[in-house]
Amino acid sequence: MALRIPKAELPAEVREALIEQLGTVPEPVEVTYHHPALAAANQVFAAEVGRWDVVDASLKTFAHMAVAAQIGCGWCLDINYFLALNQKLDPAKASQVPRWRTADVFTPLERDVLTYAEAMTTTPPQVTDELSARLLDVLGPAGLVELTVYIGFANLAARCNTAHGITSQGFSDACEIPLATRQEPSDAASGV
Repeated sequence: MALRIPKAELPAEVREALIEQLGTVPEPVEVTYHHPALAAANQVFAAEVGRWDVVDASLKTFAHMAVAAQIGCGWCLDINYFLALNQKLDPAKASQVPRWRTADVFTPLERDVLTYAEAMTTTPPQVTDELSARLLDVLGPAGLVELTVYIGFANLAARCNTAHGITSQGFSDACEIPLATRQEPSDAASGV
């Protein structure tokens, strides 16, 4: 897939800061910079989302990766797997998020979070009262609100990137364990 919107020219200081932070300029920033106010607002919101700390970072990273796998956002999967390793998350576990239904590395809470992420991402959403109650019991009200908004943000990012034709930039290529490919829920149920 090719970019559907050409990359915009970024101010030198923005470009340099991103290269210093990530080694390259993320394509989502280059595309959204056609609307500088929107790009700046998105970066501010993304930074704020990254500072929330009621819910463990690993749960949120896994949730974002589950959203990305379901939507098909290679860029989000790529960058989140890379960031998971920088957060010192278990690389074997992070690599299995796209196949979480059949992987035996996830705790019951992690499975509930991954289920919740997929249920929120499905159109229309398929979140159940039982699943919400289990997460509320473990995470508390503030935690469940944080997780829900975080997953909503992941949907925004993944859907925009996919619509713009943005794909993986190879961030996860530096990771020693390859990222698994997504297994469709029907495939998992049949053992395929």
